[in-house]
This record gives sequence, structure tokens and C-alpha cells, in this order.
Amino acid sequence: MNRRSIKLTTSQFAKIHGLNKRTLHYYDTIGLFSPHYKGDNNYRYYDDSQSIQLEYIRMLKELNMSIKEIKEYLNHPNQADFLCIADTKLKEIGCEIRRLKKSRQILLMKKKQLELCSQIKNREIRIIECEEEYHQRISFAFGDEDIEQIYAQIKNFWDTKDFIMGIGSFISTEKIKQRKFDSYDGLFTPAPKNSSNDIFKKPGGTYICGFFTGDWDGLPEFYEEIIAFAEKHHLTLTGYAYETGLNDFVISSADEYITQIMIQAENEEE
Repeated sequence: MNRRSIKLTTSQFAKIHGLNKRTLHYYDTIGLFSPHYKGDNNYRYYDDSQSIQLEYIRMLKELNMSIKEIKEYLNHPNQADFLCIADTKLKEIGCEIRRLKKSRQILLMKKKQLELCSQIKNREIRIIECEEEYHQRISFAFGDEDIEQIYAQIKNFWDTKDFIMGIGSFISTEKIKQRKFDSYDGLFTPAPKNSSNDIFKKPGGTYICGFFTGDWDGLPEFYEEIIAFAEKHHLTLTGYAYETGLNDFVISSADEYITQIMIQAENEEE
């Protein structure tokens, strides 16, 4: 028993597939996908069986194949070429998945930082427990260098995607105790544990965590409060102080800038 084909106008065929009919007109014009029939009224009609071919073309487009690539393949379809296309596109899709995962990670981190900003008070100091973290680090003294010199050095180590994750600065607790705030030890940015780049581990454990709102010029005074807080709780500051901006991407004035300071602390009795 022969199957009876159904003839569909461009508008009908486009509606079935959720397309704009202009897309079908374009495909027809470039010779990629054309109607099977031409009626006595000069109207052109698609056969319903062409749906499979159209969806196949749409699938290839979703694989990020260009119109030219699709057209060339459909003119000479074969197994070897398709397997080559599949391997290439699978690699491209893998790269895109990794890019989207990175973007999702950044958005979640930024959202978490802003939620924290709404919960803290200026000059608030806490004692918290932290898990170990991994960072990429540039170690150099940049106390007297201007911002252009600093960023010139950054570009030698990191690319734009590292900037988006957020860049912090670190200074040794020895310099803090000696009140030497004119020369930081370097910059850092978050990094995955399995990163291929040079990374260092920020140890897990007890940390003094302080939050300061305002221009960086006020940080030395706030560090005095952190030192007094540590002495009051019989804690010894160790390692480095890690400074991170929490809201730099949503403010228009340095007076609104919130800096989080993290310093590992040990009990004096230990």
C-alpha cells in the first residue's frame, strides 16, 4: 500500500516546525532545502516527508555547522565525512560546556559575595573556620607602582577570564605586625585544584575575617582593630592576610567598596 503524501504550503510547513517562513525562503534561495512540488498556481509545496530532512539540517545547525558546511555535506553525504564532523563538533561542544560551567561558577560566586555584603556590618570582625582553597598567585612588591604598571605585570601572567573571577591582594602578617602597609607581597585569583597553571594552597583552619567599607586608605587603621581583636581572643596571626573586594562590580564610588580580609590564626596556647 503506497503512502499518500501531504502537500503543505510554506506557511503551513514553517508553522509545523516552529520556523519563520522567511527561513524556508532563504534555504530555498541558496539551494539548501527546497519544496518538492510546484502547483499550477505557481505556488510551491513541501511534502510532509521532507520534515525529516529539515530537522536533520536543524540538528546540524545546532552542532554549530555553518550553512556552507551543511550544504557541502548534504551534496555528498557519506559515513567518513559525518564521523569527521561529529568528532570536530564534539570537541567544540566540550569547549562550550566548559565555558558555560566557568560562567556559572563566576555568577554563583558573585551572587554569594553580594548576599554576604547584605549580611555584614562595616568593621565587623569574626572568627570562622575555612576549608583549604587554591589560588593562582603573582608574587611581587608593588607598593610605589602606579595602577598602569601593576596591570602591565598582571597581563604577563593572567588573561581576561582570570580578571572576571576577581583579583585579591595579600600581605604577610609580619608586615602587618610591623605596620608596613606600603608594600604588599602580590596578587591572587581563585583557581581550581586541578589547574594546570602554577597554583598555591591557602590552608584550611581557623581564620579571623574582617569586613571594611570604604577606600583602601582606611585599611591600615582597620588592621589595628584586627590585631587588637586577635590579642583579645588569644590568637596569633600567621601566614598572609588575603584581601578580596566583594562588591566592586556593583558600586560607583570607592566609599561603597567592601573589602574582606582573611588571616589564619592560631591559639597562643598551641
